[in-house]
Amino acid sequence: MAHVETSPGRQLVLNLFIYPGGHHEAGWRYPGASPERLLDITFYQDLARSAEAAKLDAVFFADGPAQVDNIRFASRFRIEPLTWLAAIAAATTHIGLIGTASTTYYEPYNLARLYASLDHLSGGRAGWNIVTTAVPQASGNFGLAETPSHAERYARAAEFVDVVTKLWDSWEDDALVADPVSGVFADDARIHPIEHVGRHFRVKGALNTPRSPQGRPVYVQAGSSDDGRSFAARYAEAIFTAHQTVESAQAFYADIKKQAQSLGRNPDHVKILPGISPYIGSTEAEAKRLYDEVNDLIQPAYSITQLKQITGVDFTGHPLDGVVSLDAFADAGPARTVASRFQLVVDIVKREKPTLRQLIDRLAGARGHYVVVGTPEKIADEIQLWFEKGAADGFNVMPPWFRGGFDLFTSQVVPILRKRGLFRSEYTGKTLREHYGLPRPESLYANEARATA
Repeated sequence: MAHVETSPGRQLVLNLFIYPGGHHEAGWRYPGASPERLLDITFYQDLARSAEAAKLDAVFFADGPAQVDNIRFASRFRIEPLTWLAAIAAATTHIGLIGTASTTYYEPYNLARLYASLDHLSGGRAGWNIVTTAVPQASGNFGLAETPSHAERYARAAEFVDVVTKLWDSWEDDALVADPVSGVFADDARIHPIEHVGRHFRVKGALNTPRSPQGRPVYVQAGSSDDGRSFAARYAEAIFTAHQTVESAQAFYADIKKQAQSLGRNPDHVKILPGISPYIGSTEAEAKRLYDEVNDLIQPAYSITQLKQITGVDFTGHPLDGVVSLDAFADAGPARTVASRFQLVVDIVKREKPTLRQLIDRLAGARGHYVVVGTPEKIADEIQLWFEKGAADGFNVMPPWFRGGFDLFTSQVVPILRKRGLFRSEYTGKTLREHYGLPRPESLYANEARATA
């Protein structure tokens, strides 16, 4: 079993992953859900305030620049996250604010300004979830005939992050003087044009926004393919990932930490955060009943479309109670858009030999993330196991439905983790970097100035 030993005294990272309607594809239909409030900012502000009251590290919004298929059956719209997070920032004081933006469809200068502004607005709570956007529906929205290849997207992403880093660093920390007596507003010797010329971008700089409270927003990444792992080991400070077993998670954890260390990085400054979707009951039977009730709301037509998007295989017409064969995936080829998630599905089929109904039930709960059904103690036990056995530094909590699924977690699971000494009782800092135990980076240009002095 591949794993790394972890140091005592560590504290869990816990983020609330907010997904319209909840993370089960039919969660918006569950009694007590509030689908009529999905465009009401106060709903999300209330969720964030509850997450902050529980002392969670951050709220996280995923995003994608396209309307995906099968909106008919699920809450699959997207709200631009930075706008939403700005409103949440105004309603909170400590909770981190992580939003997704694509390196394939943004430009570095605009993105650098947006996230720097959110970091200023929130007093240092911003995080950027870096994605390369594989969904084929997006390319046509940006004048492209087809989605760039996997390798091309990651090559662009690496240059994109390098440019954004230079832009965020282009103002040194003490460049903003604002001294009424001397009349000096800014020390322009400490503001640096970046003069970037590369394969994908030409950016003069400097950024027209002073350096933000965190120096740079926290870099978050969500890819688990080989290219995604290499990219994460080089740049990411937190990694969102999906695993079905502790053994798979341990192997991923050990690989990323080893790669990061080989690049001269401190592996403790790369937080591995799998997704977990808990179904909580006062007894095992009650939790299983909850899980079955939510799954009974599944629309198979939607689930089969989702399965096709992940694997490239169309199971339309396959009997729901017929066993899924591994042979069905043999010719998926380039049609599969998310390589790591494709492999996760193949591994489930290989390991469990499910029927189609069982497979779509598994994926409906959290799109391939880890689903745990049981009592609060069982959920806490699983979190502790992964945390202490080198499988995770914490978790993205993915409630099946809102608000009830989240309220059960904060009221029943978090107190157990706290009692076991695994999670904070109070915040000890105000920025997302402080919550994660990450250093505040110095400007690249300050380092260069010292080197040439």
